[in-house]
Amino acid sequence: MSFTAAKMETWGGSTRDRLIHAPGQRLRACNREKQMLLSNILHPQSVRVFGTMSSKKRLFQELGEIASAVYGMGATDVIDALQERESLGPTGVGHGVALPHARLPGLDHVVGAFVRLDKPVEFGSVDRQPVDLVFALFAPQDSGVDHLKALALVSRTLRDAGICEKLRANSDPATLHAVLTESRNAEIA
Repeated sequence: MSFTAAKMETWGGSTRDRLIHAPGQRLRACNREKQMLLSNILHPQSVRVFGTMSSKKRLFQELGEIASAVYGMGATDVIDALQERESLGPTGVGHGVALPHARLPGLDHVVGAFVRLDKPVEFGSVDRQPVDLVFALFAPQDSGVDHLKALALVSRTLRDAGICEKLRANSDPATLHAVLTESRNAEIA
């Protein structure tokens, strides 16, 4: 009996257990429901542009305000969690980019906020360069793999020099959101 990809998909019975066949590869299980997209992490209203920020601490306060306004999280909880994580080591990854992140109670999936600064702020980055692109991630306390997938997704996206150039060249939050969520790097399985 011969099994086609369609027959195997039917046999799998649910999207969670679908079998996908890619030419030249073995059949592999794929959990489509777990596909992570930046468009599912980053709400359009969580993208902001600020002219200047006096310090990393002040930036964290703004991220707390954004998380509170957009996602209903406690601003103080967000600020404390970001500062606690930062005390373990700076989240400035170089080239003017920072990826502060924290686990917080009350979330059911990973969410984020993006800030572009006109004037970079000192962040203790690995390359000692100030930061002007900040993508903060907020994850549920028990989100081991999803938290890591989100970090990898954002990191891969912001490693793209072309994307960073577009982000630095625009000051409209809707455009910044589109650049981030519509890039070829904006999804991970």
